[in-house]
Amino acid sequence: MDYQAEYKRWRDSVTEKDLKAELETMDGAAVEDAFYRDLAFGTGGLRGVLGAGTNRMNVYVVAKASQGLADYLRSASGAPSVVIGYDSRIKSDVFARTAAGVFAANGVRVHIWPELLPVPTVSYAVRALGASAGVMITASHNPSKYNGYKVYGPDGCQITTEAAAAILAEIEKLDVFQDVKTSDFEEGRKNGLIGYIGGDVLTAFIEEVKKQSVLFGDPVDRDVAIVYSPLNGTGLKPVTRALRESGFTNITVVGEQRDPDGRFPTCPYPNPEIREAMELGLRYCERTGADLLLATDPDCDRCGIAVRTASGEYQLLSGNEVGLLLLDYVCGQRIRHGRMPRQPVFVKTIVTIDLAEKIAAHYGVQTVNVLTGFKFIGEVIGRLEKQGRASDYICGFEESYGYLTGSYVRDKDGVNAAYMICEMFAFYKSRHISLTEQLRRIYETYGYCLNTLHSYEFGGSAGMAKMREIMQGFRQGVNEIAGEKVEKTEDYSLGLNGLPKSDVLKYYTASGSVVIRPSGTEPKLKTYISVTAPDQAAAAEKEKRINAELAEHMK
Repeated sequence: MDYQAEYKRWRDSVTEKDLKAELETMDGAAVEDAFYRDLAFGTGGLRGVLGAGTNRMNVYVVAKASQGLADYLRSASGAPSVVIGYDSRIKSDVFARTAAGVFAANGVRVHIWPELLPVPTVSYAVRALGASAGVMITASHNPSKYNGYKVYGPDGCQITTEAAAAILAEIEKLDVFQDVKTSDFEEGRKNGLIGYIGGDVLTAFIEEVKKQSVLFGDPVDRDVAIVYSPLNGTGLKPVTRALRESGFTNITVVGEQRDPDGRFPTCPYPNPEIREAMELGLRYCERTGADLLLATDPDCDRCGIAVRTASGEYQLLSGNEVGLLLLDYVCGQRIRHGRMPRQPVFVKTIVTIDLAEKIAAHYGVQTVNVLTGFKFIGEVIGRLEKQGRASDYICGFEESYGYLTGSYVRDKDGVNAAYMICEMFAFYKSRHISLTEQLRRIYETYGYCLNTLHSYEFGGSAGMAKMREIMQGFRQGVNEIAGEKVEKTEDYSLGLNGLPKSDVLKYYTASGSVVIRPSGTEPKLKTYISVTAPDQAAAAEKEKRINAELAEHMK
């Protein structure tokens, strides 16, 4: 692409005032970064920084993607329809209406949520309404300068590699200014091509969340004191509704993070994996003496927690730790009440803590490992459903705070996670057991395991080249890591274990494993370190040595 020529064409063609003003003030470096490529479209759809340019999220890029998706759907179906949802991010509502207008102009029926709601409600509505596809305008937990365009297939799962390639082929045929059909949103509402999704669909979604309970009549004290933060995102209404309808009414919402606000003024990185995003909630806990802190990310598909310890302090639990607790709780309850299916299945990603496999095996549950990304967990659920075995899926989670205990959606669900965590917490509290105590029991039973994630950012066109160079360097061979011999190497770019090809490397040593992969949504390389050791201190020391060695390769 001649990025200078494309920049000039955009500068002459764009009519939106904010984008035009940005184009007029760009310097050479800004022009290159905004136009050196088209924003990548893949199984995760689009995600990028807001602004003018082909490598940015704006109404033109969103409209072009929607036109390509519309062309793809029309070639596959005689009467296609699309579900659209959006979160609290800057311009999410604008992008949602823009996409709806493009679909309507192409004769594609649009079902759009009338208010911002969590991403799993799009997955649910696609299936409930029999739609051909779904679109969620979100950038998940990214900083406020990002937004994105996530695409779902008719099964409610994020699109496959094949579908993404076919949609991309349609997008690449288009000229962003000449080939995109558009129409007015309100006109679409009048002519019936655009319709709001009814409240009955949201109620049905909430009811499915509540059906995931595994108490099976066991008594619990639901008067646990909960502090909840939606991190200025979409979770407030559905999370508090599901909890309150189930008797969890002692809920304090973090006031500064209660209302939707795409600027995320109190947590620049609105990710419950990051302590900074949890700080306000922790302060509320200290003031109120709460038992449990919950926080969901802006599109409410991830959930982070903190629990009060015996000393009165609050301890944040990692995604892996919460996942282990949920898996053990769900399996234990199903076994005790005779509710375990005959061929139960648990699904995790290859970067998620390996200790989960030991827990699953203890309860007679099969573990299925998939590539990073919850869509692959969703695909397993879909395959089970086609075999008439949807009820065999009992739980799935990934280390990045994504959980799902039911087959009613095909994506991680922060509403389900919050609900199940509160139930689990209340179950153990009623039996005078804290979550930290239960976690200690798990480690005593199965052995201690420490998993950590480290990210290294590489911005711009030079950054992409640097990441490729680093991955190539690792592929040339690693014989030992921090003094331990590498016993086995898995290169998932070869399509291992029947999984799709992916730019992921995994190294196994006597004490654990290391995974290295580029992020699919951000200009980052990520390393996942898993260490087994007699105790936490020994594991932390070993992890520190491994991380220091890996960091040298990232320079």
